[in-house]
Amino acid sequence: MMLDSVDLAAIWLTFKLASITTVLLLLLGTPLAWWLARTRSPLKGPIGAVVALPLVLPPTVLGFYLLVAMGPNGLLGQLTQNLGLGLLPFTFAGLVVGSVLYSMPFVVQPLQNAFEAIGERPLEAAATLRASPWDCFLSVVLPLARPGFVTASILGFAHTVGEFGVVLMIGGNIPEKTRVVSVQIYDHVEAMEYAQAHWLAGGMLLFSFIVLLVLYSSRFKQGWRG
Repeated sequence: MMLDSVDLAAIWLTFKLASITTVLLLLLGTPLAWWLARTRSPLKGPIGAVVALPLVLPPTVLGFYLLVAMGPNGLLGQLTQNLGLGLLPFTFAGLVVGSVLYSMPFVVQPLQNAFEAIGERPLEAAATLRASPWDCFLSVVLPLARPGFVTASILGFAHTVGEFGVVLMIGGNIPEKTRVVSVQIYDHVEAMEYAQAHWLAGGMLLFSFIVLLVLYSSRFKQGWRG
């Protein structure tokens, strides 16, 4: 049995969510990763630990507290209501917020490692040529850290695609609005529609394998060239 319109809608919504989340994570994660890589502030440890929390925290725990925070009595919920945005739970925007927070370490940590690997010499050389900090970042740091950006983009996108607990807690199960592929697979299994579940689950398995293959192949090529 092939995929029906509901399955295709879930696939499209998942792709849309992962794409938006990845772009936002790169925009937000790049300055954060740069700060973590360069700072000597005592706040580096606590902030780094907060960023890495989703690696060890059960998704349902993070989803629960986000649901409370974005609810009518939560700080974030009151803020969005005062701004005229309404409440974020059970909306696509809420899924984006939850996905950004849940996938944050998969983008920030590769970028931080890439920035730390650059070292001081390229930055000092650029400074002797009177390059401004912004010019130095654009012309020196970004090209040297490109492998880190590739890794961060792939991991951030793939991790968002595979989310379940967080998106289910925040978005619920609304067709064409918050029902992503992982939730759709759960629905098929719960309804004992194993054929449809096999199509989606097999696609997820193939997607995950291709992502890892591309990631490890690129790392092998970089190591071989080095």
